[in-house]
Amino acid sequence: MSQAEDIESVDEDGVIESVSGPVVTATDLDARMNDVVYVGDEGLMGEVIEIEGNLTTIQVYEETSGVGPGEPVQNTGEPLSVDLGPGMMDSIYDGVQRPLDVLEDKMGTAFLDRGVDAPGIDLEKKWEFEPTVEEGDTVEPGDAVGVVEETVTIDHKVMVPPDYEGGEVTSIEHGDFTVEETVAELDSGEEIQMHQEWPVREARPAGDKETPTEPLVTGQRVQDGLFPLAKGGTAAIPGPFGSGKTVTQQQLAKWSDADIVVYIGCGERGNEMTEVIEDFPELPDPQTGNPLMARTCLIANTSNMPVAARESCIYTGITIAEYYRDMGYDVALMADSTSRWAEAMREISSRLEEMPGEEGYPAYLAAALSEFYERAGKFQLINGGEGSISVVGAVSPPGGDFSEPVTQNTLRIVKTFWALDADLAERRHFPSINWNESYSLYKDQLDPWWADNVADDWAETRQWAVDVLDEEDELQEIVQLVGKDALPEDQQLTMEVARYIREAWLQQNALHDVDTYCEPDKTYRMLGAIKTFNDEAFDALEAGVPVEEIQDVDAAPRLNRMGTAEEWGEFIDEIESDLADQLRALY
Repeated sequence: MSQAEDIESVDEDGVIESVSGPVVTATDLDARMNDVVYVGDEGLMGEVIEIEGNLTTIQVYEETSGVGPGEPVQNTGEPLSVDLGPGMMDSIYDGVQRPLDVLEDKMGTAFLDRGVDAPGIDLEKKWEFEPTVEEGDTVEPGDAVGVVEETVTIDHKVMVPPDYEGGEVTSIEHGDFTVEETVAELDSGEEIQMHQEWPVREARPAGDKETPTEPLVTGQRVQDGLFPLAKGGTAAIPGPFGSGKTVTQQQLAKWSDADIVVYIGCGERGNEMTEVIEDFPELPDPQTGNPLMARTCLIANTSNMPVAARESCIYTGITIAEYYRDMGYDVALMADSTSRWAEAMREISSRLEEMPGEEGYPAYLAAALSEFYERAGKFQLINGGEGSISVVGAVSPPGGDFSEPVTQNTLRIVKTFWALDADLAERRHFPSINWNESYSLYKDQLDPWWADNVADDWAETRQWAVDVLDEEDELQEIVQLVGKDALPEDQQLTMEVARYIREAWLQQNALHDVDTYCEPDKTYRMLGAIKTFNDEAFDALEAGVPVEEIQDVDAAPRLNRMGTAEEWGEFIDEIESDLADQLRALY
């Protein structure tokens, strides 16, 4: 049910029979599956998840301490829905789309009382509506009838709701309106407002899902360079505790070239969300120069919040993402972490006494994950346009065990896998994405874009780097047995080149003002400089120069400073020139 609706809209009372944590059973409640109900004397929001005869089971989205049998349950007759309209950008919500800043003002404290409520968007604020159609024009579901400047970055398109018939515009005018006032009328009798509602568990309608051909440029070298994600693609970031999942996702949220970012903090630590809230308003969007929060919607359901709301926050986020996708925007959704979501499902399932699956997770875990990730994609919209949702889900396997159910079921669905490695993290190699375990199934379909927009030999250069890293991995076993000096000189040189690929190119400092974001041209040029070293070094080796002299050239260590160089183009040109001169001078 929309938070914009008042509790007085409820009907049909029932009575609480039992309470078990977030699971409440009620009798004599005339309800349907997924109806929103208000539980107890304080009116705690919940959702119907099971009906058996006269017994209705409800998951409550707030703490149930003190709630007891005999208290009333009121049914709204409506499913859990979100308020959609201008004002969602630059906002922070809880798992059921209650605006936390509004609730804080309402309560006068950051610690919220149970039962407190507020609309998901401001119902009283007036927005300047600029029509994009005229009287007499025909509009269909999904068509935009006007535009509102939501933030300095985002123009919010006011669309004909997808469940309308559409028709000829009989009345529309420019002016300032609240989200509930009518901005256009159709000859079908339908009235269009800026405010829409949509059930979170139901995907918004779209046309055909298309094959994505454009990458989501992340500004992170290891992801753009080796394991790219497509706009409309799906990715997973599994890793043990302390391996950098949250920082990696925050980097993607900060620097990816999506139009809209929906960041879901699902069961993670509160200080991590605090960091996002503090950093994003201060950081400029690399595409527009405006504050990052101007294109960002945050959903915070931290580890100390009720577990049932953790289950709903994923659906709230993807529904908001679909709404902006329908405007033709490219949306990136970051879910940190889906393991906490799965754990919430496990707790609810166990309290329902359902038959457990592997490691106690519900038997429908795979279906729930699939349902979520399948709402991502590049779509032909019902209004004829195009939009996309890219979903990146962090996974927190206990002990870094990738064989556990959440990781394995996620890998069956996603097409990009960024495996975080605790050993790399311990060596302070960040992002700690293991290049031997990670993969992307989008590479082939994205290569034409890289060739057209960055360099013709992008794919060949990337494959060269992969081959060098693979060879280093094989040689490491020998090195651990007999030492590096026992290798032939050409293999010693390969190990040296691989070291520069790892340290100068794959490593990236998220806390450095320059190195935190690396544009595609710079990513390519940096790898090209290392390849120049490789080519010139092997030419020198073939000419009889000892490998020790090759490794000792003055220009080579400067490769490690390419990422932090502000004038990187000139810096790389100079390194490549110096490498060629110094190595050729040896023979």
